[in-house]
Amino acid sequence: MEKLGSGPPAARSGGLADGLFDAIKARRLWFGVLAILLVALYYPIVVPLVGELYNDPNYSHGLLVPFISGYFLYTRIDEIRSIPVIPSNWGLAVILAGVCLMIVGFLGAEHFTVRVSMIVVLAGMVLYFLGTRVFRVAAFPIAFLFFAVPLPYIVYDMAAFPLKLMVSKYSVMFLKGVGIMVWREGNIITFPNIELEVADACSGIRSLMSLIALGTAFAYITQKSKLKMAIVILSAIPVAIFANAVRVIMTGILARHWGAQAAEGFFHEFAGLAVFALAIAIVVAIGTILRRVGK
Repeated sequence: MEKLGSGPPAARSGGLADGLFDAIKARRLWFGVLAILLVALYYPIVVPLVGELYNDPNYSHGLLVPFISGYFLYTRIDEIRSIPVIPSNWGLAVILAGVCLMIVGFLGAEHFTVRVSMIVVLAGMVLYFLGTRVFRVAAFPIAFLFFAVPLPYIVYDMAAFPLKLMVSKYSVMFLKGVGIMVWREGNIITFPNIELEVADACSGIRSLMSLIALGTAFAYITQKSKLKMAIVILSAIPVAIFANAVRVIMTGILARHWGAQAAEGFFHEFAGLAVFALAIAIVVAIGTILRRVGK
């Protein structure tokens, strides 16, 4: 719902630039208070988050997420400019919900909740100052920012462990199928001359999170059907598992014939990059095929 009388006449009839200026001018007190509050509350949160994204290879893609989100908005700037700015008081409720979420996160010492509250508050500000029609257009770019927030470690571990077992199981099945003597105990793969552990990096969880983010961006740009978008995004899950199984199989074959050095160092890092490139190529191929098939 929108409060049609909540903005000045110029805000209801002008384009985005004039409408935004008039909307902020009409609510300059609230805008100033919110701006100061946000800087004071979230500056100590944003700086450590950027440092974590920079240092954690599991979430290094998060540094690109704000730029990709901004690009999404840029591609629809003409549509946004054509929408009258009609501020909505419902945005205040969303802003308050985001602040409450931040308080709950602080009290529970939960970084994920605190960081998510930033996106909720941002959504509330767009709704409050620009209205529901602009918010509908900006909703996906705002939601995409969630990919820049690292998951709680308990959730990360819950996903990583079964993936390690799955990758280990099917990799061993393939190795046995091609005549290589190998045993498996959990995520430990044992050859006659070497023992390998399928760690988190080889489970697919790292590439899965990055691949889902990139797949979502690719689907948003290339697919017009929501069903096709969902297919491209969900395809990242089996693709990531398959690609990392290929990595484990290649590592196992080389380690079996050339020893532990073949499974470590340069080859291990190169294999990680290679299988991620393979996964991206497969997702792009799926999206390209879907774009050409059907309506």
